Amino acid sequence: MASKLPAVFFGALLSAAALTFTPTGQHYTKLLLSNLTKAKAALPASFNLPSAGQGHHQAGGAGAFAGCPQFFFEGVPPQVDHAERWQPRALCFSAFAVYHSGASHTPLFVAERLNKAQLLDAQDEQRTNRFYAEARLPSAKRANLEDYKGSGYDRGHMAPAGDMPTPEAMAQSFSLANMVPQAPENNRGVWAKSVEKAVRKYVMRAGGDVYVITGPVFSQHHSADPNMQRVWVPDALYKLVYDPATNKSWAYWVENRGDAKLDGVISYQTLVERTGLKLLPAL
Repeated sequence: MASKLPAVFFGALLSAAALTFTPTGQHYTKLLLSNLTKAKAALPASFNLPSAGQGHHQAGGAGAFAGCPQFFFEGVPPQVDHAERWQPRALCFSAFAVYHSGASHTPLFVAERLNKAQLLDAQDEQRTNRFYAEARLPSAKRANLEDYKGSGYDRGHMAPAGDMPTPEAMAQSFSLANMVPQAPENNRGVWAKSVEKAVRKYVMRAGGDVYVITGPVFSQHHSADPNMQRVWVPDALYKLVYDPATNKSWAYWVENRGDAKLDGVISYQTLVERTGLKLLPAL
């Protein structure tokens, strides 16, 4: 915070420190309440004290996605309850934004803004398949190439390579910060053919920008596979689509299994209830 707290605020804190349970305790209590009242009045308008029970914040904290607000509807990132337990970091890439968890060593969500022109450009790009560990993350908090070797899981893109409109964006999409352990048949089958392909088909028909948020679901706040404890394996995956031109939203939900099927789509509200994430707080 740029401005310093008023001196009267520190006076209130000193009064609290002096408070003792003595016969004069009532005097100190009144003094404390008086000073706190003065402190609240003296605080600058831009300084907001948290309300009781407040346990959520915009993903990454205020300004965390300042370098890439364009990937979020109205520039407002999702709201994450008890975010601190995920050890989160916000990362901006040229064509998507990642909210990464140092606890799961995966993204919690990845946001894109798609349109027809971008997807037409993406058709001319070639996959690099050059996966890499994300150097902007601390080594203890990020996934490494060795984590996936022999695991039996694909490195599943959250922002798909097929959405990337430039060579730079294509290369960045292979950051492990954009990956989760995904059942191979799922990644190459139902997810690629029934989810990612369907979203691109819709965007090509849409009248403008479409916002897409993709992420994993860890139902018990741990890996679904006891053999993969460093990089958590999700129980399921979701992809939320919001079209501002029509004000319509829907989500795809697929269990992270090789034999998983796509049973239609679910509403945004159902997705919020299942994940606890307010992915479109500007609505």
